[in-house]
Amino acid sequence: MIPNHVKLRLRAGKPQFGTLLNFGDPLVAELMASVGFDWLLVDTEHGPIDLAPLAHMFAAITRYPVAPFVRVHALSEENVKRVLDAGAWGVLAPNVRTRDEAALLVAACKYPPAGRRSLGAGRFALSFKTDASTYFARANDEILIIAQIEHADAVRNIDAILSVAGIDACYVGPNDLCASMGLPPSLEPPHREFEEAMRAVLASAQRHGVVAGIHCATTDTVNRRIREGWRLVGMLNDQRLLVSAARAARDAVKTDA
Repeated sequence: MIPNHVKLRLRAGKPQFGTLLNFGDPLVAELMASVGFDWLLVDTEHGPIDLAPLAHMFAAITRYPVAPFVRVHALSEENVKRVLDAGAWGVLAPNVRTRDEAALLVAACKYPPAGRRSLGAGRFALSFKTDASTYFARANDEILIIAQIEHADAVRNIDAILSVAGIDACYVGPNDLCASMGLPPSLEPPHREFEEAMRAVLASAQRHGVVAGIHCATTDTVNRRIREGWRLVGMLNDQRLLVSAARAARDAVKTDA
């Protein structure tokens, strides 16, 4: 069974960089994996992506040394079970606000006795290039469990959330967090209140031995966050990267000369 290299590197304190996939297309996933990101996260919360194309996307991604993660559309045992059985190496649960929700996430991701994940059929073993019995024995150690912090309540409860055994990382969603704080949504918030919240999240993660993660809009911000101590760092998604590159090409051509 191949190891989850992102989880290993994060434990060693090394930053890991990736982006989100909102196109439900295995070819797009394969193309993005070929770029060389450390991880790609398939966004089933906001992307129109069902389970069958999700499994094909994981198969395409794991042709490369890239970890396939997924954001479930809502936190429940059923949702987590199905994406893990499809081959995800990690699960990001949206909008975790309480210790109980963090505990539910861990229980859904782990096989007994550590959790409540059901053992059954799926392509999970193929995703890790192993057999089912080996996967059942090792999956609890390899799956990366990530709580998304995107509400003011989560910041207030951050120590309770990150003290749950089994939470490997948190990941800040700036847009929704700003909205919950009464601030204009932004991936690059200029607000003092937001930065105070980020310091609280980062400090809590460091206290509890949890990886601090955050989503960004620019490479400058990604690099700044890495210098600050954030380790699971992401930027934009496939849709926005495509539109940005297309717009730059369009704007660079002067057809009215």
